[in-house]
Amino acid sequence: MARWFESVAVAQERARRRLPESVYGALLAGSEKGVSYQDNMSAFSELGLAPHVAGAFAKREQSTTVMGQEISLPVLISPTGVQAVHPAAEVAVARAAIARGTLMGLSSFASKSMEDVIRTGARTLVQMYWMGDRDYMSRFIARARAAGAVGLIVTLDWTFSHSRDWGSPHIPQTMSLREMARHAPEALRRPRWLASYLRTGRLPRLTTPNLKQPGQRTPTFFGAYGQWMGTPPPSWEDLAWLRNQWDGPFMLKGICRVDDAVRAADTGFSAISVSNHGGNNLDTTPASIRALPAIAEAVGDRVEVLLDGGIRRGSDVAKALALGARAVMIGRAYLWGLAAAGQAGVENVLDIMRTGVDSTLLGVGRASVHDLVRADVLIPPGFERRLGVD
Repeated sequence: MARWFESVAVAQERARRRLPESVYGALLAGSEKGVSYQDNMSAFSELGLAPHVAGAFAKREQSTTVMGQEISLPVLISPTGVQAVHPAAEVAVARAAIARGTLMGLSSFASKSMEDVIRTGARTLVQMYWMGDRDYMSRFIARARAAGAVGLIVTLDWTFSHSRDWGSPHIPQTMSLREMARHAPEALRRPRWLASYLRTGRLPRLTTPNLKQPGQRTPTFFGAYGQWMGTPPPSWEDLAWLRNQWDGPFMLKGICRVDDAVRAADTGFSAISVSNHGGNNLDTTPASIRALPAIAEAVGDRVEVLLDGGIRRGSDVAKALALGARAVMIGRAYLWGLAAAGQAGVENVLDIMRTGVDSTLLGVGRASVHDLVRADVLIPPGFERRLGVD
């Protein structure tokens, strides 16, 4: 209980105190001025709830189904890249997902291989980018299939807008002796984080084992990033080809516009995530929750609509569901839990989400997450952004 925390805000503060400044800064950063990053969170604060005072249900249900998988709460682990906040990284997160009955999203830029993560028993959605040529992507999909992935995610909401007006930390390509000397002072100021790595006998490795090709060395994060940057962006015909390479559930992540959501449904994707990449996309893109209602209205009967971006509490989850999402995906929230207390910290964050959803269901008088409706949320005038609507 001494390591337990009661809110994501507390997990974030513990992560800030535990992590070297540059590692924490990398988690916090949004693109350019950070307008989208801030709007993702502040938009939820603009939404109110409409509680009842009597007639609440004594038992409330949160289980749902996403991409053919039953989960115990409408919160998924969003794929995030190299998780240097903790030595166990994605493996610890996967075990937390198992313990709390939800799905694990695994980034292609992860620091642990898909085989190692799926070997934990976690039901894993393997994420990929449009990068390399078609043969390269076909091999990646074949590897995910052989490893036992239950579904795929293709992320398209990562742009070339990678600058930070207020500065972002220097992230080395590799942990050379020179880089270790450069980062030594801040690491020494965080002895618990440093000791956790020293006990494993290795320092953080900024490599991407899921993108390793036969007979080649494991690429560094920036090496893989460069390959992605050098790949021409896909057309909808390219995405139709990609969808046809996988015969199971396939999510397209990064939708902000109604017209793109319609094209995704037409192309055969089974799910979409309304997302601006946590504010790391094109800055001043509206908060995901502002774009959600119009997208859910347009395609919610054709594809599963999820949302990510700005989720910090269970009431945020409930608001997203009331506005048309089937479930949400969390990123920074569980990374702060991972940094604060490893697997237990991720479980703690998922428990916070579950408790918050339950409290909201109780307050608005709903027996199930499936019963949440728009009338449960107070939406101020001008809140929604109907992008891509004629």
